[in-house]
Amino acid sequence: MTTLLGKDSELTPGRPGPPSPVLNFLVRLAVVVVIDIFAVWFVMNLVSNAAIVLAVAIGLLALLANVVLLRNRTYPVRWMLPGLIMMALFSIYPIIYTVYVAFTNYGDEHLLTKERTIAQIQREKFLPEGGRSFTWSGFRAPDGQFALWLQSEAGQSFLALPGQPIIEGVPGQSGVGELDEDGIPVSIEGYERLPRNQLIRYINDLGQISFGVDDFAVQVRSLDDAAELEPLYEYDAARDVLVNQQTGVVYTPIDGTFTSPGGEALRPGFRATVGLENFQRFFTSPALRGPLLQIVLWNFAFAFLSVFMTFALGLAIAAMYNDSEMVGRKLIRTLLLIPYTIPSLITILIWRGMLNPELGVINRILESLIGSSPPWFTDASWAKIGVLLVNLWLGYPYFMLVCSGALQAIPEDIYGAAQVDGANVWQRFRMITLPLLLVSVGPLLVASFIFNFNNFNIIFLFIQGGPPIAGAATRAGHTDILISYVYNLAFAGGRGADYGLASAITIVIFILVAAMTLFQFRFTRMWEEVGENV
Repeated sequence: MTTLLGKDSELTPGRPGPPSPVLNFLVRLAVVVVIDIFAVWFVMNLVSNAAIVLAVAIGLLALLANVVLLRNRTYPVRWMLPGLIMMALFSIYPIIYTVYVAFTNYGDEHLLTKERTIAQIQREKFLPEGGRSFTWSGFRAPDGQFALWLQSEAGQSFLALPGQPIIEGVPGQSGVGELDEDGIPVSIEGYERLPRNQLIRYINDLGQISFGVDDFAVQVRSLDDAAELEPLYEYDAARDVLVNQQTGVVYTPIDGTFTSPGGEALRPGFRATVGLENFQRFFTSPALRGPLLQIVLWNFAFAFLSVFMTFALGLAIAAMYNDSEMVGRKLIRTLLLIPYTIPSLITILIWRGMLNPELGVINRILESLIGSSPPWFTDASWAKIGVLLVNLWLGYPYFMLVCSGALQAIPEDIYGAAQVDGANVWQRFRMITLPLLLVSVGPLLVASFIFNFNNFNIIFLFIQGGPPIAGAATRAGHTDILISYVYNLAFAGGRGADYGLASAITIVIFILVAAMTLFQFRFTRMWEEVGENV
């Protein structure tokens, strides 16, 4: 009967039948072709810009799309394909790339590939012995092409065009018009003479152009001078070295920098793999190791105290207003949530202004009451207290909300039985409320600790890690935590960005956070075991 009904339903007039397998395959093939065309174009552009790692990632994702869309067994996964690609590009790839960068010298001084670095160094020119220099005048065509009128000290004049032989400048030939009193053509056919004030606008462009051909070619050096320049450095591919054509000094690539035997380095450098050098710098460099222990200890203390204080205050407020008979408790709890609704960026800056030693309202009130105010931004201890107070203001509403929900989930019968047994308020809180509360709130405490361990915003926006640690060889402050210290080392140390070192320290921080997370989740399971026995 089922079979007959099924056959009848398939033959019902007006009901569309299943799509043709051939049509379905053709549609999938068309989609794959579009994806592959885009992927090939994207990969070629990435390769041309030396983004090899990202090019490989895009190629692998395109291959995944081909497999999912063309194989019948994987075709049902097509609905997950966009999400998988986004996760790979915006989550997995940055992690893999960060690990890769940690083993390289990638930074402001080593941004380019080796080929581009060599090409840029070879742009530096010098005037060889016997080379001639000229005064020049510039002409420009409507299509943007330039021409030079060269005049030597011997009184010779030449017309120079890019990529064409330089010819002697004779009025009436090659489009050269009559000469003015300075010996410069009034006009050149197809070109317009540039006044000196306009030459300044094009001087950088002119300096990149070689006028003439190899046996006689000149380049602009300044507004008054053009000369027969040659590349100062020549690359010897067989020996993989750069040779100074003027002095004969050989520069060998060492860790991404062409360096002479005397230690002179050519800039810029190029990206190169340096192995564990970034990790060794972080752990062994006296300049980095000096304030590191102090910063790590404060980092743990800051995260622990922030979690403890925000949880304690949030729980106290939640317990205080947990009584359903209290008048106006909903309004009061709503007002207490205001710090949680305002973006932390704004709140931190407001607190910074209120604690300002000169104009801050809090300092003025304290001075009027007790005659003095704490040095929030200059004393190390008071700076740490200020950071903790601001973080307490930002974090207690979160735990107030969480604890309010958790407290309402605890059955009242348990408290009644404990009260009958003679338990006082403190005993009921310690033996019943806290164990049952930690069962649900425990994982959130772990998450809050991890968040505060890397809470860059509060440190940077409120005090920028200050006050400075006296005698530190690097930029380090008493309120710096690891993540802000890494930021200073990698981006704000005055040496330019050092992405390799920053990535290496990021991996170290990740390992620390992962270890702490596993350790704390062990305690979370202990809380669950305690809660089961209540």
